[in-house]
Amino acid sequence: MNRILIIDDDRELCALMKKCVEQEHLSAVTANCGAEGLRLFDENKNSSILSLVILDVMMPDIDGFQVLKKIRETSNVPVLMLTAKSGEEDKVSGLRLGADDYLTKPFSISELMARVNSLIRRYSHKDRSARCLVYAA
Repeated sequence: MNRILIIDDDRELCALMKKCVEQEHLSAVTANCGAEGLRLFDENKNSSILSLVILDVMMPDIDGFQVLKKIRETSNVPVLMLTAKSGEEDKVSGLRLGADDYLTKPFSISELMARVNSLIRRYSHKDRSARCLVYAA
C-alpha cells in the first residue's frame, strides 16, 4: 500500500488531508513540525511504501525548504510543497531544490488529491529502488 507523509504545522489541515488521502485507499502519517517530519521520514526510508511527501513551507522549527534539502540528500521520493506564499520566487526556489509540484494555500481538496494521485501514478511505474539513493525525509 502507498503511504504518504504529510508534514504541516497546521494540525487541523493535517487531519483533513490525512482523511482525504485515506478515502483514496492510501495510508498517511502526519507530522506537525519539520523535525518530526524528518524523524518519520527516516523511520520509513528503507520501506518501499513511502510514495509521496506533502510538505508545508512555513513551519516554526525547520522550514519546508530545509526539510526538502535533507530529503534530497538521500532520496528522490516525490515531494508536493504546500505554502501560503504565492510569489514566483518561492515557487521557483522550491522547484529548484527538488520539489516535484507546488500548491499554494488556500487550495481545494479535489485539486490536492488530483496532484497526489498524479504524482503517485507518475512515480509508481518506476522501479521504487531507483527512487532511493539512501532515503530520507
